[in-house]
Amino acid sequence: MRKHSSDLSRFYLDQFLEHLNFERGLARPTLVAYEREVLRMVWFVLSKNKLSATQVTDQDIRDFMLYLGKSDLAPTSIKRAQAALKTYFTFLEHEAIVPENPTRKISSPRSIKKVPKFMTHREMLKILDAPSIESSFYWRDKAILEFLYATGTRVSEVVSVTLTNLDLENRICLVLGKGSKERVLPIGSECCSALEHYISDLRPKLQCGNSTDILFLNQRGAGLSTRAIHQLVKTAGVAVGLKKTVSPHMFRHTFATHLLEGGADLISVKELLGHSDISTTQMYTHVDRKHLQEMHRKHHPRS
Repeated sequence: MRKHSSDLSRFYLDQFLEHLNFERGLARPTLVAYEREVLRMVWFVLSKNKLSATQVTDQDIRDFMLYLGKSDLAPTSIKRAQAALKTYFTFLEHEAIVPENPTRKISSPRSIKKVPKFMTHREMLKILDAPSIESSFYWRDKAILEFLYATGTRVSEVVSVTLTNLDLENRICLVLGKGSKERVLPIGSECCSALEHYISDLRPKLQCGNSTDILFLNQRGAGLSTRAIHQLVKTAGVAVGLKKTVSPHMFRHTFATHLLEGGADLISVKELLGHSDISTTQMYTHVDRKHLQEMHRKHHPRS
């Protein structure tokens, strides 16, 4: 733990960090983050001649949050700082160091959710046709792009798919998602066709006698890395002349957006994406609403 001056000792930061370290078992990066956020508050109140934690009021905390807001910090950073202060003053209150928690009446700042970037139907068709038929890896690359769009899977999920997970006859695939949660995803005919070509024609050559069951292999017969798939997708975007930088996660956003545009309900999209909370899926309703407004503008006779 870092040593503080006698002035800082009145804020009991060492005791707080020891509590987080030994009683709550938080990781070192988290401890450093908590220390940074609390210290920033301490220097702020010291500038207001508040010389100990017991003198900090809820108005001081409000002033500090306002100060953070004016410093061009992102709402997520401000929210993280506030969470650290709530934990800090809760500890001081439990230890009977402060008579009352000054953060109790402070409401959390609202997070600004960005509308996810996605591709149009035309852009997606171009991307899916991006791999060169002359490339010896054509069917693998084609299958990966089709799989990303067909399933909306995370890139970490794609690299872990095995042959055993696939049931091409019934057009389904078992995916292991976050928290080791399994979900069964449908895959369309175009994706199945590309996978069949890859598995029968190219994959045995790439496997080179290795016993791996991983679906997508590199030229050495090992499973492709997430980095390799990121590069494949980015290269495909450049090849077809898209100005936006394409990523595997943009495929995921596009998958969800196109489903909603096609009339899918939010609950179904949530299950397909593997979200644990519907609120995460709701960010796509902003995109869908824009689509509906555009359709109304184009087709309603009195728009």
